Amino acid sequence: MLNLERLRTLDALARHGSVGGAADGLHVTTSAVSQQMAKLEREVGQQLLAKNGRGVRLTDAGRLLADHAALILSQVERAQSDIEAQRGSVVGEVRIGAFPTAARGLLPSAVSGLRSAHPELRVRTVEMEPEYGVRAVLRGDLDLAVVLDWSNKRLPVPGGLAKAPLLDDAADVCLPVSHPLARQDEVDLEDFADDEWVSWPEGEFCYEWLMFTLRSKGIEPRIAHMAGEHHTQIALVEAGHGVCVTPRLGRGPVPAGVRLVPVRQKMRRHIYAVWRADADRRPSIRAAVDALRVSAENAVG
Repeated sequence: MLNLERLRTLDALARHGSVGGAADGLHVTTSAVSQQMAKLEREVGQQLLAKNGRGVRLTDAGRLLADHAALILSQVERAQSDIEAQRGSVVGEVRIGAFPTAARGLLPSAVSGLRSAHPELRVRTVEMEPEYGVRAVLRGDLDLAVVLDWSNKRLPVPGGLAKAPLLDDAADVCLPVSHPLARQDEVDLEDFADDEWVSWPEGEFCYEWLMFTLRSKGIEPRIAHMAGEHHTQIALVEAGHGVCVTPRLGRGPVPAGVRLVPVRQKMRRHIYAVWRADADRRPSIRAAVDALRVSAENAVG
């Protein structure tokens, strides 16, 4: 008889690619992962892991069993969803990830709504960029993630995930008040062909969007500074070190030394929730999505 928790450990190893990654994903120690794998090898009577430099890799038998483990765990997830759906109670735990402005603009209200309506539900949240949120949901590290894409650049969402739209969020150009265009009612991105830009860090989805968008307008971006936090970007703009794109969700008060100007050809982020399709019937997932929708409606209002 194969032990379900040991299969879960093997699945985590296959998904994360290392003992340390599996331990982080399962919230256990590396020695606990190693012990579970040693017991699983004794149960099946075959070697499942082999040394690979300083790490380990799955053997052929390990990969074969890992494929079966993924199917078994998916079926268990469906069974749990069906049982929860039949019971109809919103209980247990739900783990939600969100990118920074959604974590600030949506999660506080959504978590408050969940706690008020469903006191037996434990809610855990973590802030992470959209692409990492999608991966965490696929790995099973999160139950649900709030992610985004832009109207002209979509975030790849793999199969096996369900999604629900939450809101569309407009973005403006942030300028220092001394900028020649700071008094305009609207601007075009082409107006900033000669300006330096304050951007998200290289490699992030929003950085790739900014590069793609500016280049599609015939502008070769001059990135002077990079910062992941919007308030840091705005501080650099206020000091006269460039211009930046600033979404409206979770923006909060802005300093007197900057001006936020709408763009004629609107820049919009599509914000939505994603979760594993095999968990679609879980009442806790449904409750979390509903709470996020209410929070999004209030944010827009």
